[in-house]
This record gives sequence, structure tokens and C-alpha cells, in this order.
Amino acid sequence: MHIAILTFEGFNELDSLIALGILNRIKQPGWRVSIASPTARVRSMNGVVLEAQASLRDANAADAVIVGSGMLTREVVADPALMAQLQLDPSRQLLGAQCSGTLVLAKLGLLADVPACTDLTTKPWVEAAGVAVLNQPFMARGNVATAGGCLASQYLAAWVIARLVGVDEARSAMHYVAPVGEKDEYVARAMRNITPYLQAAPATA
Repeated sequence: MHIAILTFEGFNELDSLIALGILNRIKQPGWRVSIASPTARVRSMNGVVLEAQASLRDANAADAVIVGSGMLTREVVADPALMAQLQLDPSRQLLGAQCSGTLVLAKLGLLADVPACTDLTTKPWVEAAGVAVLNQPFMARGNVATAGGCLASQYLAAWVIARLVGVDEARSAMHYVAPVGEKDEYVARAMRNITPYLQAAPATA
């Protein structure tokens, strides 16, 4: 089971790395979480350099893909050659997007008639792409989910775990990373945000 976190130049560390950390709480054979980028290295909005663990082609074949956000997302979606490399398909993949990553899914035509979540800065750009933006941290319909606000990345990670492994495993992963003394509150909040979007979700192979 491969989960790819799309991470572009100018990426937001909170989006890519919080999801990476939570998703890697799953320890089972074949479970793999990768930073997937169009280049061998990418530099964050704050100067942190990451080495890619997977390519965009690898992401296209992954079981789940989370599209991270960053300060250069509008440049990403304005690059036809780069966007053409993204062959994402919700009929065979779980797809999630964080903040301006929602704009990527919108430009790929993957949010048609689906309201979405994003951050306040990106909201007008997503709306201009024809997608209604909700005032909430997380939303999913079928195999496509979006989240708004850097720390909402935890909800995307929990949703992916719940869909691919199970709700108990999602609870456990969130419990591990939650602050001491607030663990029950954090887990309850996370599950409250994702559970309504699990019940009617189709099974994922």
C-alpha cells in the first residue's frame, strides 16, 4: 500500500510532514509513505530542503495521494508540462488535498460539483476555478477529500488511514501524536471531522 504526498517547490512543511509523520504510524507489511516531487530535491517556503522519495509517475500509481500546499502552487497549476504529468484517478486512488493543494485538484478537474476545503488565502483562487469552498476544516466525497488550514493535515492523514486500514488504526495514530493530557480530546475532534465522510464511502481496493 503506497501513499504519496505530492510536495512541490515552495512547499509548506506542516502540510507534507505532519501527514508523513501520522501516516507512518502504521506499521504493517507493504505500507509505504513517500514524499513525491517533480525534482530530486525541493525547498520549502522556509528554506528546508527535502530529497524526494518518489516521482510523480510513482504517485500516479499510488493507492492514495495527498497534494500538499505551498507558496508556489499557482505557478504549479500554470505549468502545463508539470500538470500533464499528474494522472490522478479517484476511481482507483484515494485523493486528498491540503490548502492550496485543493487548487491542483480543481485545475485537474477532479472537484467537479464537489464542494471543497482550503485555506483562506487560496479560497478565491479555488472559487475562480469553479469550486464552492466550505467554511470547515475537512470534507470528503467518495474517494476525494480536501482540508483547509495547515493543522487540518491531521484530518487528511486520519481519513486515509481509516479508509485504507480501519477506524481503530486511525484513532491509534492520532492518539500517539496528540499532546499529553489532551489525547482524548484530540482523537475525538479528529474522528468527529472525518467519520461523517466514512460511512457512505465506497470500498477501496
